[in-house]
Amino acid sequence: MIKKHLIACSGMLLIMISAKLLIYKSPESRVNSFPQTVDIPSKEEETEEPSPSKSRLSSLEFANESLPHKDAKVAWKMQYFLKAHSYHKTHTNELHKKASRWFPVIEPILKVYGIPSDFKYVPLVESGFASGTSHKGAAGYWQFMPGTARTYGLTVNGSIDERLNIRKSTIAACKYLRALYKEFNNWTLVAAAYNVGENTIKREMYRQKKSSYYKMRLNRETATYVYKLISMKEIIENPTKYGYVSRSKSLLARREDPNLTQEKYINPQVEKAAIEALSVLSN
Repeated sequence: MIKKHLIACSGMLLIMISAKLLIYKSPESRVNSFPQTVDIPSKEEETEEPSPSKSRLSSLEFANESLPHKDAKVAWKMQYFLKAHSYHKTHTNELHKKASRWFPVIEPILKVYGIPSDFKYVPLVESGFASGTSHKGAAGYWQFMPGTARTYGLTVNGSIDERLNIRKSTIAACKYLRALYKEFNNWTLVAAAYNVGENTIKREMYRQKKSSYYKMRLNRETATYVYKLISMKEIIENPTKYGYVSRSKSLLARREDPNLTQEKYINPQVEKAAIEALSVLSN
């Protein structure tokens, strides 16, 4: 029995070691991370601040759950946050640059765990992909509290804080999100619960007798959380509609260029195996 366990563990370690080595041996460019066609606005179009139309709102969704845009209050809040995240308000492309850097790392892990791709926007809203610590003690890209981080397999002590490791913290986030989905069976409520805690959401659902995030009265941060996620998704996936690409024509519109130095990334198949091995070892 001991021999079988040693063989199994050795196999997993070999997969992980191979994955680390292949990070340097398997070059994969991050170009075309955002393959949508880039429509550069004309100068005339740039004179006015973008204003999302009602027809545009009808197409918005989070994790394949549609925005109830016919609700006047929901529509007003959504338009407010879309404008707040437009280039006319932020005057920076920094979030797009961070998304371009980190989404290729996060997306395959979300896929392995069956988490909707839209949750890649959570670190943008939570931390802006910065590794700082909040006044409440939440830290890292996914802003885990120490107790929650440990519950989902991260080491957090005086010398090691794995909340600052993008891959390990993403794996922990996926485990937490999957547990929340078993509780709520609704990804929008999962996002809200990630922000404020599952017990708070359950208590408010019971107290208010409502099961829709958009109908519930929540604290200000949580009440705007999903709107911010959808806004972040919109400006990343449709930058020209919010005034971005015309000011940085290479932004989100890169193409393969043989003259550019290729950054090196892990082969997707090897990374998937390494993620699964790491997950088993961390349980």
